[in-house]
Amino acid sequence: MSIFSYKLTQLHKQLDDQIRVEMKRRMPDALRLLRLKRLRLSVKDRLHARALRLQVN
Repeated sequence: MSIFSYKLTQLHKQLDDQIRVEMKRRMPDALRLLRLKRLRLSVKDRLHARALRLQVN
């Protein structure tokens, strides 16, 4: 695993943790959750695209 992939994986985990914490709040901030989830999806898409490129080569 490259350093870049590792950092993306770590960022994805951090975003998961932040989403989990926000969901546990008494009144979760819907806008913050939306931003976190979009960012997490973007990171996941980048990881997936990177994995596909590595398989092709």
